[in-house]
Amino acid sequence: MTDEPTKSVTLNDLCGELKLDPRDARMMLRLASKKKADYPNLAKDHAPRQPWAWTAGSKGLAEARKALTAAPPSTV
Repeated sequence: MTDEPTKSVTLNDLCGELKLDPRDARMMLRLASKKKADYPNLAKDHAPRQPWAWTAGSKGLAEARKALTAAPPSTV
């Protein structure tokens, strides 16, 4: 029986996948994590001053993808 290490997905991985600038992505995630009603696991899974990383397949990762692919608010 072998114990496989759980795969971790970093913000850099997501930025490469979604073709986003890491600085913009961090800003979007910080804003989304304040919306605890919309993104409860995103806020719960991230510790302040720590890198953004999630376990592959986690609810927090799904919420991060959702937050990063959401349309930015219009500035009209």
